[in-house]
Amino acid sequence: MQDGSSSATDLTRTASRAVIWGFVAIVVVLAGTAALLFANLPDAGAFNARVERIFVENADLTGQAEIKLLEILALSGTAFAETLRSYRMVIFVLMVFASGLLITALVVILVLITLNRRLAQLERAGIQVSSLVVNRAERKVALNDMEFALTEAAVETLAVLAEARMDGDILSGAQIEAVISGRDAADCDEASGAMRIKRLRDSLGNQIVSELLVRNIARQGYMLAIDRKAIRIV
Repeated sequence: MQDGSSSATDLTRTASRAVIWGFVAIVVVLAGTAALLFANLPDAGAFNARVERIFVENADLTGQAEIKLLEILALSGTAFAETLRSYRMVIFVLMVFASGLLITALVVILVLITLNRRLAQLERAGIQVSSLVVNRAERKVALNDMEFALTEAAVETLAVLAEARMDGDILSGAQIEAVISGRDAADCDEASGAMRIKRLRDSLGNQIVSELLVRNIARQGYMLAIDRKAIRIV
């Protein structure tokens, strides 16, 4: 038990380190990408500086046409600067959006890992059932605080498994079919009993509950994975 606890603790620490390093990697990658993008964008005032230089170097251009041309160039420089500013804002918004997506993906992965770990622990430990009441007359099953309305065949299958569990027996598919049908086990088909188990699990609905409640023991048969003292048949 200590080994399992130590392993779970180590796994938790490893997952925590992975999350921390994941966030660090995301921040570093996004910061580097943003720095490269903004560094390679031309200066918003570069075009205006060139136009100003043209004005200074060509002070002798006094004709109306030349002045008009220089004014157009100046307006173009202003438009270019505004366009670059808008590009910078778009890039910033995209970087924030990418950061959100990456962080969300990391959180989702962490949640999936946690859920898978809990399911694995649940599979190893089984369902902790404090009471199982099988009511044949009303065709209902009360499992802890959950109540299931089953078909008559499903109730009979569950009742047979419950009686076998109270006796400490494991029933094969043929034996289950024999008890329900009243025939000899040698005359019953294994597949018929397996089909009854499948229908019982389908009736229970919840896959986790049904798979862990009704255990399939390899080369032996089927049994309820609960304490025999928790079972009651009415």
